[in-house]
Amino acid sequence: MKKRPFLLATLTVGGIFLFFLLVVFTAGYFHSGSMAVSVGDKIGVLEVEGPIDDAKRLIEQIRDFCERGSIKAVVLRINSPGGGVGPSQEIYAELKKLAAKKPLIVSMGSVAASGGYYLAIAGERIFANPGTITGSIGVIMSFPNYQELMGKVGVATETIKSGQYKDVGSATKPFTDADRDLLQNLIDDVYQQFIEAVSKGRNIPVDRLQPYADGRILSGRQAKEIGLVDELGTFYDAIDYAADLTGLGADPDLVYPEPIQKNLLDRYLDTMMSRYLGVDMFPVKMHGPLYLWSGY
Repeated sequence: MKKRPFLLATLTVGGIFLFFLLVVFTAGYFHSGSMAVSVGDKIGVLEVEGPIDDAKRLIEQIRDFCERGSIKAVVLRINSPGGGVGPSQEIYAELKKLAAKKPLIVSMGSVAASGGYYLAIAGERIFANPGTITGSIGVIMSFPNYQELMGKVGVATETIKSGQYKDVGSATKPFTDADRDLLQNLIDDVYQQFIEAVSKGRNIPVDRLQPYADGRILSGRQAKEIGLVDELGTFYDAIDYAADLTGLGADPDLVYPEPIQKNLLDRYLDTMMSRYLGVDMFPVKMHGPLYLWSGY
């Protein structure tokens, strides 16, 4: 009789534990993008949304998916006009490492242009909607010039520099021919890196690729015609392809990275400013040469 309270307490605690375990698994079952509760082999989904200005977060996600044995293939969903050259190249390099270990399938959303397309060529199969905006293979740098405005208000800038080109791109002086030549040579080199990556990734000779690599945007259907895209299809077509490739069958479990957590104040301000003023509280800042479609 004396052991019954202990036994009852043990059964109660065990019952509570099993109840919460059941709740967790049930929630994971009904949440289509569950992260860690589903059991068995899965397809990982990585998302690139908006301008590419920082590689750190996505690289962490890529490496995590690369190391997880339960993830048998990865679908990269791109909805981006591109961004900084450096971040685009860093992410591309990590995607290539991932693709060497497990299938990497790409799905293009509304836009996968310039740097967004640069990331896409890391995949073994690229899906695009017929109306997806892609292409924009090229490089751009822009420099404001406030010299005339500053002169009107009586403001002048005196610059002491160690060399001829140390203040190249300054907003307070006009470009010289030498400045333009220097920057054009830089752009040409970074552009050539883009061309070479696309040529290698898509197995298209440079001379055949060159006419379409003048910065022009293309629809998904146009891109397929010239070999920049493999299939016309949706995100779920890409998922089905990855599932067939890995033998996971219909309706495979999908795994998404943990979402970025913002504090309550940041979420509130971001929502209010975006909804009522159309202002982004956390604007993207990019510098230097860009793999970017400026029409985004």
